[in-house]
Amino acid sequence: MGKIAFVFPGQGAQAVGMGKDIYDALPHSRAVFEKGDEVLGFPLSRLVFEGPDSDLKQTVNTQPALVTTSVAYLEALREQGVNPDYVAGHSLGEYSALVAAGVLSYEDAVSLVRLRGRFMEEAVPGGQGAMAAVLGAEREALTELCRQISDAGHVVELANVNCPGQIVVSGSKAGVEEVVQRVKEIGGKRAIPLEVSGPFHSSLMKEAAERLAVELGKVTFNTPSVPVIVNVNATAVTEPDEIRELLVRQVFSPVLWQDSVEWLIAAGVDTFVEIGSGNVLAGLIRKIDKTVKVVNINSLESVRTGW
Repeated sequence: MGKIAFVFPGQGAQAVGMGKDIYDALPHSRAVFEKGDEVLGFPLSRLVFEGPDSDLKQTVNTQPALVTTSVAYLEALREQGVNPDYVAGHSLGEYSALVAAGVLSYEDAVSLVRLRGRFMEEAVPGGQGAMAAVLGAEREALTELCRQISDAGHVVELANVNCPGQIVVSGSKAGVEEVVQRVKEIGGKRAIPLEVSGPFHSSLMKEAAERLAVELGKVTFNTPSVPVIVNVNATAVTEPDEIRELLVRQVFSPVLWQDSVEWLIAAGVDTFVEIGSGNVLAGLIRKIDKTVKVVNINSLESVRTGW
């Protein structure tokens, strides 16, 4: 029998109303939302369930909302007796993965990502940073194009290596715009500017990372119950201090999601369980390897029937 990996989505998966069905039906999941409201000192659950969408999309709100929703679904799944061999998360989702592995308490994770969102919002003045999804380009060619543009004075870097043919770039507004204009030079199909509040996972986020490092140093990191596949180097990490340091680097480093999934498959994983709002990761995983099984746990029905 193959192995199971729990995977957790990041920013972009949020939706008003996410998790309301398990909040209403499952006491352990309801308790997660209630604890989030208590820890953060404001009614996060009301924002998640009622919106408005414009407020939920603000990074400072999106990050704790997604972690809370993922952990609420995780609690529901645990009641079914399903446990993973590995965990991983996409960007912000790495914090949910760390809760699943027992590295962080939910209370610490939701507090940290609230601060992480604020630090990331404040790192670069509005309108100066940008991101774009590049479709159909080879990683090496896109890396070289970004290097040329950055060397010319406009920072732009790989931010998310999601799956074959889908890579997100991040950096200065001018740098990203140049990638969008020149993508066909390197064999890419097109580049789509993204609606984001900052140049996430680029070197322009180093100030945010430094501020986050101070907060991470105040929190207890436990030895994980199962290996965590981290974004920065796409390999299994089990040492608490290393996990802490890699969370700092994650803020300004590319998310190696394709590499992480390939590592897990090579380690014997044949079932991926996406836990939380949406199904973004399921789609990426299927593009990486069509032979693996992907399960979405994103509704009360899926909790009860997914297995």
